[in-house]
Formats: sequence, structure tokens, C-alpha cells
Amino acid sequence: MAEPILLGAHMSIQGGMHKAFERAELVNCNTMQVFTKQSNKWAGRDYTEVEIREFRSAAARTGIHPVVAHASYLINLCSPNEDTHTRSRLALRDELSRCEQLGILGLVLHPGAHLEIGEAEGIKEIAESLNVVHSQTPNVRALSILETTAGQGTTLGYRFEQLQAIIELVDETKRMAVCIDTCHVFAAGYNIGTAEGWERTMEEFNSVLGLDRLAVIHVNNSKKELGSRVDRHEHIGRGRIGLQGFESLICDPRLAHIPKILETEKSEDLHEDRENLNLLRSLYR
Repeated sequence: MAEPILLGAHMSIQGGMHKAFERAELVNCNTMQVFTKQSNKWAGRDYTEVEIREFRSAAARTGIHPVVAHASYLINLCSPNEDTHTRSRLALRDELSRCEQLGILGLVLHPGAHLEIGEAEGIKEIAESLNVVHSQTPNVRALSILETTAGQGTTLGYRFEQLQAIIELVDETKRMAVCIDTCHVFAAGYNIGTAEGWERTMEEFNSVLGLDRLAVIHVNNSKKELGSRVDRHEHIGRGRIGLQGFESLICDPRLAHIPKILETEKSEDLHEDRENLNLLRSLYR
């Protein structure tokens, strides 16, 4: 019988893209997240036909689905630095194309940090960058998935309204989706640690963005307190978000079809992923 909840983790692609499926199987994932290349580099070499075939074959064999990707952390779609801005657009175009080649659902990306240009201008620049990249990738079906942020520094996306403002300025809105990161929204001031707070946050998300726009949930606890605006992930049972918040998430029937992905620190044997996933599964009612 299929597991009633989609639970997985971000998996390493060391040794080849297809190796991520082997690691995911070791901790009983039925969904997962990967990088499409080295995350600390602007560009990667093209995939070979063999690599694409191996990835798709592993996906079919394991049944791990959907797979989502996370974009390089170098990308800043609203950077006032011309070189960074140009490279960010090229990198996003490349990564969306990689997702399409591998049959990945979509690419999760941080909206960007406006630095000194201000929030309103930053929002416009992010949307314009997305419009340019989308126009250059007309046959890509992989979604562009904006992630909620903690609001550290000048990072945009810490309010649902900011994400909606970006999406409203994107021409091809059908290509846009959103990822909720539990650590980030908690640090941004959304109190998801109680049943009432979780429901209030989901109602607000639905009112502003619509639950049909939600494609992925990053399931991370927070080392820092509510409203701290500091992005520090912690293991599920150890942070500032109590287990009630995660129980509300896991048991929310509106989110049953949404992949829920861990992004917490792990050792080579992946025992931390196994422990976090088992704890989350134990919360399901």
C-alpha cells in the first residue's frame, strides 16, 4: 500500500545524478530534492545521454516521485551587480533546462536579495528576470518555484505578499509555483508551532497566493526564535518549532499530495535523515 504522505530529503548527487535515488531508498524516501549540478558553481557540463537515461531509469525503478531540484545559491535575480545579474539569468535558464531533461517537477529558487535598490525595485527585477528566462525556455514544463525566506539581510520572499507581487508581474504565471520552508516562515514571523497558528498561516497563504500555487514544502525546524529573521535549520525534534506544528503539517489533508522535503544536516550514513523521517511519520494520524 502506498504511503499516505509524500516524505523525502535533499539527496547528494555525488557519483552521478542517478546515485541520489540509491541514497533516497536507504532512508525510505518516496520523494526527494537534488541539485542539478554543483551548487557552488555558475555552470556545469552538459549531461550525456547515458546520464539522462540512468536518472530516468532510476526514477522509474524506485517510484520515487516527484523529484524537485534546488537552484544554485549563487543566483540572485535582482542583484544590482551587472555581472551577477547576467550570470544569474544564464544559470537559471540552464538549470530549468536541466530539470526538463531529467523530468524533474520544478526548480526551487530563492527570489533574491535586493541589496541597496529597495524591495519594490527588487520585486520588479526578479519578475523581469523570470520573464526573460521563461521567454528563452519556451518548451520547458518544469516549474519555477519561489521559496519563502526568513528575511535575513535584504532577502525578499519573507512575506507571502512579496511572492504574490513577483508572480503578478510574471507573464507566464502558469509556470510559477511556491515552496514553503517551515524554518523560514517561522523565522519570518509566521507562528506555525501551534495547531491554531498553522491553520492561520495556511489560511493566509491561501488568501494571498492560493494553495493551488503550493508545489513543495521544505520541512525544517528552526534554531532561532519566532520572528528572528535568521535562517538556521535544525532537526525536527530539536528546534524552536514544537512537534505540534509538524503534526499539523503532516496531518493536513490539503497538503497530502505536496512533496515534503528535509534539508537538515546529515552524516554520510544518513542516520539523521532516517531519524527525522521516522519522527515525522510517527506524527501522522
